[in-house]
Amino acid sequence: MTLREVNETDLNGLLKLYTELHSNAMPECGEKPAGIWAEILGNKNHHIIVAEEEGRIVSSCTLLIVPNLTHAQRPYALIENVITATDFRRRGLASACMDHAKDIAVRADCYKIMLMTGSKQESVLTFYERAGYNREDKTAFIQWLNP
Repeated sequence: MTLREVNETDLNGLLKLYTELHSNAMPECGEKPAGIWAEILGNKNHHIIVAEEEGRIVSSCTLLIVPNLTHAQRPYALIENVITATDFRRRGLASACMDHAKDIAVRADCYKIMLMTGSKQESVLTFYERAGYNREDKTAFIQWLNP
């Protein structure tokens, strides 16, 4: 397994993995995904970590570093889009991606990392707790916006 941040050539592999995240459809290649990809790659605070096996991206998570004026002006971080391809689950790949994301957040002097999940499966919640996250400190709210 190779663990790394994405590079310019990873868009299609990442999008293919994302089809397993909430049953997302594979988007058409075009200006919109390419423009978003360029924006992500150009943002020093946007990190997409991937685990790769045999040239295929099989696990990933996204880490965003948010500049902040509170907590002694230390940034905080958000984790999103944690996914492992079905055939590669229960091998520690997502844990490795999240550990790498945590290392980035620590190097950026973040004072916390936040993560939300829509899953109600106890196994998923336990996975996040084993990774060091707790479900006791905060209450999350989401407001979905119309497309």
